[in-house]
Amino acid sequence: MLSGAKQAYWDVRRGVDMWRHALVGGERAFRSVVLEDHFLRGKSALKPVRGETRERAAAAATWLIRAQDATPDGGVSYGYFPVSGARGWEVSYPETTGYIMTSLVDYARETDQPELIERVQRMALWEAEVQMPSGAVQGGKVTTPDKQTAAAFNTGMVLDGFVSILVQGDDTTIEQAARRAADFLVGDLTDEGLFQTNGAFVSGDKVKLFNVLCALAMYRFGELTGEAVYRNAAVSAVEGALRFMTPNGWLRENCLNDPRRPLTHTIGYSLQGILEVGVLTGRDDFVAAARSALDPILGHIQPNGFLAGRFDANWRPAVRWSCLTGSAQLAVIGYRLGEIVGETKYVQAADRLVDFLKATQRLDTGNPAIDGALPGSFPIFGDYMKGGYPNWATKYLLDALILQMRRLI
Repeated sequence: MLSGAKQAYWDVRRGVDMWRHALVGGERAFRSVVLEDHFLRGKSALKPVRGETRERAAAAATWLIRAQDATPDGGVSYGYFPVSGARGWEVSYPETTGYIMTSLVDYARETDQPELIERVQRMALWEAEVQMPSGAVQGGKVTTPDKQTAAAFNTGMVLDGFVSILVQGDDTTIEQAARRAADFLVGDLTDEGLFQTNGAFVSGDKVKLFNVLCALAMYRFGELTGEAVYRNAAVSAVEGALRFMTPNGWLRENCLNDPRRPLTHTIGYSLQGILEVGVLTGRDDFVAAARSALDPILGHIQPNGFLAGRFDANWRPAVRWSCLTGSAQLAVIGYRLGEIVGETKYVQAADRLVDFLKATQRLDTGNPAIDGALPGSFPIFGDYMKGGYPNWATKYLLDALILQMRRLI
């Protein structure tokens, strides 16, 4: 682990290299994005895009298909990063391929495109193939079995995808893989309701509260199989997480690398798990907890939909850039709370967030690796997934657009 000073040095050097490559040696469409984001479209000046919901959803789904086609296996590429790493499309990413399966199944049903289910089937069979013998899913990008390290969160996200495809029809290979994943998660849960296996790709804090999203996948698997052990474990996981909620709704120990200032991304993970298990179980206290965390955020959404990417324990914005993945996730929570409790303030907030996200989703740069995708940050060299298009950002954009589409019917 690098010291703070050394890490800061390498972060600065990496940032300089990325800027240089983008402006001098980079791909033309990406260079235009960088210049527009940082010099022409400030966070207050960016104009939200109202309407175009179906077009934007189609573009997001098409990009996710491209991301799958960009790999030699059935998985979905980690994303498109033109100025770092692979200088383009990355290799497959098991964790997010898992919950992308759920998004594409939902989109296929919403738009009557059954052919998409065949793609999801390929993703699921690939996930079963690379699953660890323990039933866990590896952390990080796909690697050889000798280099795999288990991660509870990743296991839960793949389990969610397995359940989504099994709802469409039986498949023995996928069903067995799903059970192995669910059993790993049950075994990983402590008596306090916390998952123990955080993996090698996050900071070494003992508790990662966003693991509570695994509870949703576990509960769904328990419903699918009719087995109470998985449903009961899911409830225990949410109860365990809520022990870390402060009176103002803030969740402690809830970030990939900086629990003092959690990302909206990990806030979104936690709230989705708490809220959706609350809905499935009829636990109004879980739903109320999700509301208590989202409510303080609403007042920080700017009129055009910009939302800071990190918040401190007093719900004060802690950075000047936006984590677009987190904004999409919180829009999903807003739409769902609007449906569940019937308060328009949540839907209005979700619309503002989504309309801002649409303005950051390019459709006509001429680079198919960019068009339809959502960047990690706005501006694009913000500090979350700097300079690239992680697949999970577009996944959550698609989820939010599907919910916005349903409101328009």
